[in-house]
Amino acid sequence: MAPSTYTVPPLPYAYNALEPCISEQIMTLHHDKHHVGYVNNLNAALKTQADQTSARPESEEAELQAVISFNAGGHINHTLFWESLAPPGSAKTQESASPKLQAALTEKWGGMAAFKAEFKKVLLGIRGSGWGWLACSQEKGELHLMSSKDQEIVPRGYKPLLGIDMWEHAYYLQYLNNKAGYVEKIWEVVDWETVEGRFSRSMEEVYGSLHDLKASL
Repeated sequence: MAPSTYTVPPLPYAYNALEPCISEQIMTLHHDKHHVGYVNNLNAALKTQADQTSARPESEEAELQAVISFNAGGHINHTLFWESLAPPGSAKTQESASPKLQAALTEKWGGMAAFKAEFKKVLLGIRGSGWGWLACSQEKGELHLMSSKDQEIVPRGYKPLLGIDMWEHAYYLQYLNNKAGYVEKIWEVVDWETVEGRFSRSMEEVYGSLHDLKASL
């Protein structure tokens, strides 16, 4: 059986559309090099797995699964990331574009300023590379802030609403070691309309065509 083959979705906006918050140079390298790299490595690992003609040593199988998980996570996380950004000043980036979510955020944290302050703590508290997430528990529908290491996805039982990439390749060429500056500016390009949609949709709808890949991890 032929393995699934994945492709990098095009950005839903121009490479320079997020300036001055995120530069065209960063968006081009991030999307066309880093994301493409995750997908190429994922496809190669899945082909290696499918071409297996005999049982591998347990250590080799574990290494292959680690490669698949890492690159699958990179593909999933970045796809969600691109979808949750929009040009600064556009209607989608207005907090009023997510009335139901804004009400839930206010109920949970007491207001948007307090929510952003708590999210900032999560983002700047990441050691090394990783992601910060606003997620919703499937069981109770409660909002949570959390982080994931490297390219790990949001844990089972939680639906991702908004993920912020805190790998250096997401900001360093523009912000250098000023991670706090990147975190402050990212709010200007958050697509609250998309985040609101995820808040209301099912897990399957949020992950879309990548739901089966996510479920395999």
